[in-house]
Amino acid sequence: MHVKLDYGKTGLDLDLSGLDATVISPQFLPGLTDEAASFHNSVEAPIGSPPLNEIIKAHETVAVVIPDITRALPNERLLTWLFDALPHIPAENYIIISGTGTHRQNTDAEWVHMVGESIFRDYRCINHDGFDRDSLTFAGNSPFGYGVYFNNEYVHSDRRILLGFIEPHFMAGFSGGYKAAFPGVTGVDSIMKYHSAENIGHSGSTWGNLIENPTQDNIRAGGSLVPVDFLINITLNNRKEITRFFLGDPIKAHEAGCTFCKETAMAPCDGTFDIVVTSNSGYPLDQNLYQAVKGMSAASQIVKEGGLIISTAHCNDGFPDHGNFKNFLFDHDSAQTMLDKIHSPGFEQLDQWQVQLLAIILLKARIGLYSSLTDTDVKRAHMTSIRNIREAIDAESMRLGRVAKLAVLPEGPLTIPYIR
Repeated sequence: MHVKLDYGKTGLDLDLSGLDATVISPQFLPGLTDEAASFHNSVEAPIGSPPLNEIIKAHETVAVVIPDITRALPNERLLTWLFDALPHIPAENYIIISGTGTHRQNTDAEWVHMVGESIFRDYRCINHDGFDRDSLTFAGNSPFGYGVYFNNEYVHSDRRILLGFIEPHFMAGFSGGYKAAFPGVTGVDSIMKYHSAENIGHSGSTWGNLIENPTQDNIRAGGSLVPVDFLINITLNNRKEITRFFLGDPIKAHEAGCTFCKETAMAPCDGTFDIVVTSNSGYPLDQNLYQAVKGMSAASQIVKEGGLIISTAHCNDGFPDHGNFKNFLFDHDSAQTMLDKIHSPGFEQLDQWQVQLLAIILLKARIGLYSSLTDTDVKRAHMTSIRNIREAIDAESMRLGRVAKLAVLPEGPLTIPYIR
């Protein structure tokens, strides 16, 4: 028996013969037979909202927010259909903003990959920069007690449309919805506040949960300070084909999509496993170690205490080197010292939330990483570098003195397992 793990752009073949292995994949849903027609039907009959062409007038400017290069949203198709649905809006009235949050800026080549050459040429496309105070406008105070700043162009446009896809998320419950704007086009100070150690460590801030989830609550409270006129969210299958559209009101359409996603992308298990092998969904999500924590978190839901997580993530973009993620890992000698620092009074540092989640996983299980990173860097990040996945599985069985009970998540966080 063989299984192919999503890894980079090529994948990895894993031989499972002779192993006590359970493969956990998303419920397969076929892609829509006519994506364009389905989009236009959804635009004309949106969820909780008037039809899009009744909302936006010909003279109005429109900010369209899309994810950055780390997300596999089919932006070119969605934007083409969006422009077709609004024939009365000239190209010069649009601005397309990449919601980078605290991520690095997209290069021109990455922009062409994301939106296509003609859209990049004919429409104004900009990267959000949450670190540039001059590019931000104060939008109001969050009910959670901090000021919220948004991208100038986003705030001052007449209308705002958010694009995204819905999948389980390890902090916010689900991606999509207001998350495109908050933190996508938000200032770093606001991002730091909602990513507080208290919010991230809260039991409600977890996969597939929207109820009493402080992370999602902060996203919606902050995101709604600037009106969003229309949401364009989709779900994807493991072939990156569109399976459903959820268009309309940013709350009602998002919640409809989350309900659908929970039924198709979360998998119950009867017990825990000695080893969990996970991917990080391949390119573009596995470009760096920061993002790879998502796949590790999915695996941690079903690994035994003291068990082994084997994570496969290409990490061609490194840790990445921007922000404090890499230095935070390198500068501390254990997962516990990292958590102690994060929870110390008054502490606040960029990327602490990802370090916090990784440290929690490391306190539960050992992590072996198959990647393009050097063995030295992987060790300094508190993990073990793996060059042969099957050999690592067999070595763990030898350590246990029996055939290890193994789970495999070939698509990584596209499937979120949980104990039944």
